[in-house]
Amino acid sequence: MPARKQPRSVAREIALLSLSQIKGNPEKLEAVELDELMLAAVRALNGEIHDALEDAASEVSRAEDQLLRSETLAVNVKSARTMVQDALTLTRAAINRLGHVVELPEFLQLTRQHEVRGFALDILTTLRRRNEQIKETIEQSLVDWQYHRLPRLDRDILRIAVAEILFLETPYKVAINEAVELAKRYSDEDGHRFINGVLRRVTDRMRTEGSPE
Repeated sequence: MPARKQPRSVAREIALLSLSQIKGNPEKLEAVELDELMLAAVRALNGEIHDALEDAASEVSRAEDQLLRSETLAVNVKSARTMVQDALTLTRAAINRLGHVVELPEFLQLTRQHEVRGFALDILTTLRRRNEQIKETIEQSLVDWQYHRLPRLDRDILRIAVAEILFLETPYKVAINEAVELAKRYSDEDGHRFINGVLRRVTDRMRTEGSPE
């Protein structure tokens, strides 16, 4: 059984995962029930698992083709080995996502569900209502990246953190630490460092401009 998590941590995770699945204007979002949010989150994770396994199978198939073309050329063997390693990485990612699917309902059962629902919906409605301001704040702190080119999960983790800082009265340090933990859980190896750097620049800019914490 996973360790107990704070309601807001669980809410952030559910908001992150359900964001691409839950549609509608802010007023309609306020009527969404917790089980709908959980179903959307699980569907999002299942979709990522399916995509990762399909990509892994494709890499294995490409590796087999390379070996069949010529087992004597070192370059083909090396290329095939790289493809197999990529397939293993994708498979590990799928297994990790599967673990999250199993853990998330347990986390929910171990915490105060009304608080989870309330904060998750606060995040989702804020993202809908304040999307342009949140986007602009992130864009101002990107270095050598364009907002629309960011991986979806990284972008959404940043959006949630900035929404919390700007509109939900979450202290800078808490928002950054929670975003980094989400990135460690759902992004790639460098994702949490990238997100930490962007959010540090966001908060540095806010301090410089005199925005209160």
